Amino acid sequence: MQILLRLLIVAWLAIGSAYAFNFGRDAAVDTISAANLPPEAQRTLALIKTDGPFPYERDGIVFGNFEKRLPIQARGYYREYTVKTPWRKDRGPRRIVAGQRDEYFYTDDHYRTFRRIVEQDHR
Repeated sequence: MQILLRLLIVAWLAIGSAYAFNFGRDAAVDTISAANLPPEAQRTLALIKTDGPFPYERDGIVFGNFEKRLPIQARGYYREYTVKTPWRKDRGPRRIVAGQRDEYFYTDDHYRTFRRIVEQDHR
């Protein structure tokens, strides 16, 4: 009986913890117009849409979304791309993360916050 009780408690804690990480969080609630992106981010976005060539070897790798700051999707759904930071010699903190359905997210603080990139609708 004690083993069953322990098993139920562990299951309850595991399920409760999984839900706690997702509730009360709006993923990528803020937006930014593509026209208001820094020029380097506008260039990166254009490269993403034309499938490169990309200046950094790690551009296009899978973005895991482990912190769940973007809408939840299956692993492999998101790819990340470096946005050059002029005053940095390394890749810097800025990225664009692209989803498979042509949604784009910009971060300038190395994944702590995201803004969904909104493009003008030319109708």
